[in-house]
Amino acid sequence: LVKWGLFAQGSKSIFNERLSLSLGIRADANNYSQSMNNLLEQLSPRFSASYSLTPQWSLNFNTGRYYQLPPYTTLGFQQNDVLINKENNLKYISVDHLIGGLEYRPQQTVLFTLEGFLKGYKDYPFSVKDQISLANKGADFSVLGDEEVVSESEGRAYGAEFQARVNATSGFNLNLSYTWVRSEFLNGSNEYIPTGWDSKHLLNVTSTTELKNDWRVGGRWRFVGGLPYTPYDLERSSLVEAWNISGSPYFDFARLNSERFSAFHQLDVRVDKTFYLDRITMKFYLDIQNLYNFQAEQQDIIIRDTDENGNFILTDNGSRYQLRRVTNTTGTVLPTIGIILEF
Repeated sequence: LVKWGLFAQGSKSIFNERLSLSLGIRADANNYSQSMNNLLEQLSPRFSASYSLTPQWSLNFNTGRYYQLPPYTTLGFQQNDVLINKENNLKYISVDHLIGGLEYRPQQTVLFTLEGFLKGYKDYPFSVKDQISLANKGADFSVLGDEEVVSESEGRAYGAEFQARVNATSGFNLNLSYTWVRSEFLNGSNEYIPTGWDSKHLLNVTSTTELKNDWRVGGRWRFVGGLPYTPYDLERSSLVEAWNISGSPYFDFARLNSERFSAFHQLDVRVDKTFYLDRITMKFYLDIQNLYNFQAEQQDIIIRDTDENGNFILTDNGSRYQLRRVTNTTGTVLPTIGIILEF
């Protein structure tokens, strides 16, 4: 795959440097297909402005259109040595951004920002087999995009983000960000359905501090709201004929992303010690991820139940397997000890 593009941008400050304006344009193309090789078809303008109300307060705004390639698994999907999605006239995904916000800097080392955003998606890959957008497929699907699609899906994302940053001269740093977001795509019935990454809430807190004798400690805590998932169609999955075809359970797309996992959260910590020698600097560190061993919920594993002889248990006159749920979680404490040498 050969890609090429053009980009131009101009900036100007007016009103005694209080208003900063920036205007840009970009065009992208590649040699995948006729639908992607024309730069003018992927023309993406963007504009931003920042206005200083006072030395501490400012308003920010930016808007633009952006293009991105579909997943490489989608571009490379083949049947009988034919690139099916190339034949389907697969296009770039287009995204329109609209972002506005307020910034407050009470002092040079402290910054607060509040932004609202709206994004509109077009020409997103839509599964021909399942009749749903690839955006509605999450981690519970195997290889995302390795299937026949058409560029017909549309969606939206909207929300707000608050961020606080402190970079004290004493060596203490704090970065806190919280995002409330909704991400939804249209299904085959023209209804908005949560995407596989529609977590609703995102919270990140990161902090480091410099101590005496060249010690440094830091930590990061993350919180992610429960992601949507599609429950299994156990009625269909239990059919012997159906299971033997797929070798796995079927999803109930009539209840697409109607369930949510529990929220995810994790604490990571790190301690560094630095030694300054004549011609070398030695840094030792201990990094521990998932300090309190949080176990993240994942979709249950569905298996065919067996008897004491290892034979599959059948019901309904041998037409159905007896299925069993196995709880599925992931997460482990991951310590790392390292040495960094600088000459």
